[in-house]
This record gives sequence, structure tokens and C-alpha cells, in this order.
Amino acid sequence: MELELLRSLVSIPSPFGEENEISRFIASFLEEHGFEVELLPVEGFGDDVIAYLPGRGYTVVLNGHMDTVNLSRGWTRNPWGELEGDRFYGLGSADMKAGLAALMAAFLEIAELPKSERPNVILTAVSDEEGYSRGTWRLIESGKLGDVDLVLIAEPTNEKLMLGARGRFVIQVEAFGRKAHAARPELGINAVEELGKLVGNLSRIRMKNHCKLGEGSYCTLHFEGNADGLSVPDYAKAIIDRHIVIGEDWEDVKRQLLRLAEKLRIKAELRVERFPRLTPEMLPYTVGENDRFVNLFKKIHGSLFGTGPKVTYGKSVGDFNYFGAYLRRPTLVYGPIGGNWHSSDEWVSLESVKRVKRLYVEFLKALA
Repeated sequence: MELELLRSLVSIPSPFGEENEISRFIASFLEEHGFEVELLPVEGFGDDVIAYLPGRGYTVVLNGHMDTVNLSRGWTRNPWGELEGDRFYGLGSADMKAGLAALMAAFLEIAELPKSERPNVILTAVSDEEGYSRGTWRLIESGKLGDVDLVLIAEPTNEKLMLGARGRFVIQVEAFGRKAHAARPELGINAVEELGKLVGNLSRIRMKNHCKLGEGSYCTLHFEGNADGLSVPDYAKAIIDRHIVIGEDWEDVKRQLLRLAEKLRIKAELRVERFPRLTPEMLPYTVGENDRFVNLFKKIHGSLFGTGPKVTYGKSVGDFNYFGAYLRRPTLVYGPIGGNWHSSDEWVSLESVKRVKRLYVEFLKALA
């Protein structure tokens, strides 16, 4: 079942913003298997797919995204699906159509049990994870999930249990200088040079260290500024990535940049703002390593594979940030082994997909 589902999902191109076909496929597949399915429109993207399976006790959300990045150059394998040995190649095979296939297969298998032997399960397939997570945010703000107890996400983690992730701000810094003739630069304030000093010294900023998430980070993503003819440029702009940990907020980040500018004696006037986005900021979160659901997950993993999973924490962001930080429910991320995410010849291990599906089935049973 997992291989057939994976083949079908990978064969349907679904770069973010073009999820309509894969959304219709998943909805039809689930309806054909007798599930109650609801489509949740996401403006400009494919509909989110929501399927409900009543049980008893806890309510668990299974979440996976349908979209991929765009096809890159350099593929030597069929990007729409190619199997060689244990490796299945294809665009989005690891990130995260294999995880989605495992969740769908687990959902079908758990549905065969009596209601008394399974929890309430809500399967969600969402749009736009690779962009602004509009699908997951639409799902959360819609109230369709109700009062859930636990979220399980099958993003590719190489069979490690991810119990949290850093958050992220994207910062826009504008520098306003003073124009002068380029032959007499001392009469002006060069916005390009002054802003260049700031971004060239970001490594000097001391950041908070979190016991699980580590430190935050800075990375300049974009820089622009040019002269008006033979003139000192009076405007420049930089876009900066800033990953944050728990205990850091926007005011901290802004203050750090302005303090650095003061230490460097930046002459240009600076304007520091959050880069506009269509969904809320992705905030950091963690789940306690002794949380009741985490302990049960580790126990089931040990009973199946002889040892508990290695615990990890995400360096970057994803839909899990919204569930963990905004829905404020334990959010466990565990997915199959694979490689070349967001790159050519992306692949996933089929045996790993089977193990992930089996683990989810046994974990869901234990939650009843």
C-alpha cells in the first residue's frame, strides 16, 4: 500500500501553488475507502484535505504537506518516480510524499479496528508548506481541528524523533545615506558601505543559547543598493534571515541590530522592520522529553525496533512550528530516511517508509 500511494503521489506534480490535482487525488482516494472527507479552500493554492475517523479517548492529528519545491536542474533519475533497490527517487519523495503516504496507509489500517481500539484521528493533507504554510495556518484558524490532544507529522527526520524547532524572523533593514558626487565621497554618506558594515559584522552579535534548541543564527539573504550615476548611493536594503530560540522575540532581535549599528558607528539612518509575510511569524517550540505522549512513543518504538528513537531538534522551521507554538499541543515529528531534499535525485528508503507506517499504527493503537 505504501509503495502504491508513494508512486501515485510523486507522479502528480505539486509545486507550492499548484496542489489542486494532488488535493483532488487524495480526497477521492479517501472517499473511495469510505472516509468522511472535507475540503478546506486555501486561496491561491490547492484545497486542504481533512478526513475524520472517530474512535475513543484522545484526538490525534496526522499532518502532512502535499506540495514540493519546484523542479531543479541536474536530475539523473525520473523526477516523477523511479525505483531502484530500496530507494524510490522523485521530486518530493522524501519531503514529504513518503511521509504522507505512510500516514495515509496508517490511517487506512487503523480504520479497520473497532472504534474502541483506536483514538479519534484526523488526517490532514495541506498546501503551501514550502512557501508560507498557508495551508496549515488556514487549518488552524478554521477551527476544524477542535480540541486536539496531539499532532503527529511525518516530515523526513531519518527516523529520529523531533521534539521542537527554532523559529524564524525575516528582517528588512533599510539604510538612508546622503547623496554627493562620487569624486567627493567624504561629502556624502554611502548607504551601501554603511549597511555593508552591518551585515558584515552580524557574527559579532551574541545570541541566547537554549538548552535544547542551541543558538539562533543570522544569514544575509539579499542585498541591494546602487548609485544614481556618478553619485554616492543614498539608499541600500538588506534582507536577513534570523532563526531564533525560545526566550528571544522581535524586540530582542531589533535591539541587537541597532546596538551593533551603534557600536560600529554606522552613519546612515537605519530602518529595521519585519519583512512582510501573509501568515504569522514561525515561533520556536519544544515538547518535553518526558511528556506522556513522548514516553509512550519511545516505548512503542523500543518494542518494535529494540531501542528508543534518537531525539533531535529542528534547526529550521516548518508547519510544525504553527502546531507547536500556536495550537500549543504536543507536536511530534518523525519520518523516513531519505536524501537530497530540495535537490536533484531526491530519494527515500522504502523499508524506512514501511517502518514509519508500522510505528504510527502501533502508536495509535496504544493511544486508544
